[in-house]
Amino acid sequence: MADAIETEPEQPTLNRVIGPALLLLFVVGDILGTGVYALTGKVANEVGGAVWLPFLLAFVVALLTAFSYLELVTKYPRAAGAALYTHKAFGVHFLTFMVTFAVMCSGLTSASSASKAFAGNFGEAFDLSIGDGFALTAVALGFITLVALVNFRGVGESVKANVVLTCVELTGLLIVIGIGAWALGGGQGDLSRLTEFNTPPGESIVLSVTAGTALAFFAMVGFEDSVNMAEETRDPVRIFPKVMLTGLCITGLIYVLVAISAVALVTPAELGEGDTPLLKVVSAGAPAFPLTIFAFITMFAVANSALINMMMASRLLYGMANERVLPRILGRVHRARRTPWVGIVFTTLIAFGLIWFADLAALGGTTALLLLCVFTVVNVAVLVLRRDPVDHQHFRAPTVIPVIGALACAFLASPLSGRATADYRVAGVLLLIGVVLWAITYAANRFVPGAVSRR
Repeated sequence: MADAIETEPEQPTLNRVIGPALLLLFVVGDILGTGVYALTGKVANEVGGAVWLPFLLAFVVALLTAFSYLELVTKYPRAAGAALYTHKAFGVHFLTFMVTFAVMCSGLTSASSASKAFAGNFGEAFDLSIGDGFALTAVALGFITLVALVNFRGVGESVKANVVLTCVELTGLLIVIGIGAWALGGGQGDLSRLTEFNTPPGESIVLSVTAGTALAFFAMVGFEDSVNMAEETRDPVRIFPKVMLTGLCITGLIYVLVAISAVALVTPAELGEGDTPLLKVVSAGAPAFPLTIFAFITMFAVANSALINMMMASRLLYGMANERVLPRILGRVHRARRTPWVGIVFTTLIAFGLIWFADLAALGGTTALLLLCVFTVVNVAVLVLRRDPVDHQHFRAPTVIPVIGALACAFLASPLSGRATADYRVAGVLLLIGVVLWAITYAANRFVPGAVSRR
């Protein structure tokens, strides 16, 4: 069903330097990201003291979808992830382009917002008055430029930087869990809050939990980015299943423990105020702890998110350019560094525009919405592609799992979950831009023989 990937004879391949340990840290670091540092309080606003429940449900939904990704990445171990699977399953150029655009947009939006968050924490950590204007934007632009340079230098350097940053952000979360255990063991806190639900008048507990889960799901995304590194992973068919599932379980456990520590030490109402909920937890559980350290930890955490998302976006463009869904020039690989340099430049320029012009405060929910729509398509694609056998052994998910995964993702993406209407407005604008870009790309490719894959 799928066309073979055609490459120019002189085109160098990507460098396979990622082993199991680096891949595990990539998965864990990408999922942890900035979400857990900021979303715990917002989820508490939705559901109350049972803040751990939406994170647990989000983990289950992510785990179901991970099984579909594992079947597809071991069956087709190439860069491009969801876009490639959509391309192979349905062969509809418009659908493939929109999935590509949605995934890339979510990554670039996340990286751009992380850059602004980095700039804000940079000013706080060094006690600088950079405000919210030009100075903040300049620091964010400088940071995203540094991320691009690390990305260009090589995947080995990028993933090793990810190792350091992942260890830092993981240490921060373990500090929160450790402080929570210490404080609770010393008689502080109130564990009875864990079973309290704070629902608005006239709203059911179920709707509050699903709305919280729709929001908490943003903290679980990231595992899908790893499939875009398939062409730079050693023996991906063998190591991807155990590494991805291990990474998901580690992060799911950390999220639940952080949520329990947070709501036991700080009331849900106080936890939901502002954008630094975990800082309040540290302050409540260990007042003598140097809080400035957490500014640095948060800064490193968002830096990690930006690096991984920019790596994902450039590899996605590389893979889809080789599939002839995007112009071939976006798949160019640098001969010396063996990195997709045109894709890196292209995605960095878009990130510049987002940082300079866009207010990204409302895009967190939109990012989760777009990815839930993508995950719905992926869960369906894995069933369609059962008709496309390959000549090597690969992971196979039980059929019921992608079916349940598709239904769960579609529900969380729908208004039935209690998702904010602002998410749909922002997503609508972004997808409209995608439609315009598709029309331009398709029209341009029509003038180049073979530029669009035909079936």
